[in-house]
Amino acid sequence: MSEITSPAKSAVQYGVFFGVIMVLEFVILYIIGIDTITNPAVGIVINLLNFFVLPILFITLACNNFKKNINNGVISFSQCLKAGVTTAFIAALIYAIFTVIFNLIFPEFTQEMLEKTRTMMTETNPNMSQEQLDMALSWSEKFSSPFIVVPFTLAFYSFVGFIYSLIIGAILKNDRPQGY
Repeated sequence: MSEITSPAKSAVQYGVFFGVIMVLEFVILYIIGIDTITNPAVGIVINLLNFFVLPILFITLACNNFKKNINNGVISFSQCLKAGVTTAFIAALIYAIFTVIFNLIFPEFTQEMLEKTRTMMTETNPNMSQEQLDMALSWSEKFSSPFIVVPFTLAFYSFVGFIYSLIIGAILKNDRPQGY
C-alpha cells in the first residue's frame, strides 16, 4: 500500500513567504509615510498584489513544489486544494497577528486612519450629515478591532485561497496512473 504524502510542508513554507511579503509591504508603506486612504492608487496596487498576484503565485509555487520535489511528479486535485488553502491561511495568520501586534505597539495608527477616513468622507461627500459620518466611522472603528480583523482576515484569505486553488488544481493536477 502506498504512503500518502501531505502537501502541508510545501504549503507552510510558501505561506510563510507570502505572509512575510505582506508584512513587509505594510511596514515599508508605513515607514515611507504612504497610506492607502489618501493615496487610492497605492491601495489599488496593494490590493491587486495581495488578493490576486501573490496568492496565485504562492499557491502555484506551493503546488508545483509539492508535485515536483515531494510527491514524484504527482498531485491530485484535493492535494492542490489543501496546499492552496493552507498557503493562504498561513499567510493570513502571519499578517493578522502582525496587524494586531502593530496596533498594540502603535495605537495612534488606528486613530490616524480614522481621522484620514473622516477627512476623505467629508471631502468626497460634503452633504453627508454628522449622524451618517459618525455611523460610518463607528463601523470603521468596529471593523478595526482585533476580534473582527483576525477572523475576517483568516476567513477571507482562506476563501481566496480556495477559489484560486480550484483553478490551479484543475490545471496542475496529475493523478497517479491506475496501475500504480
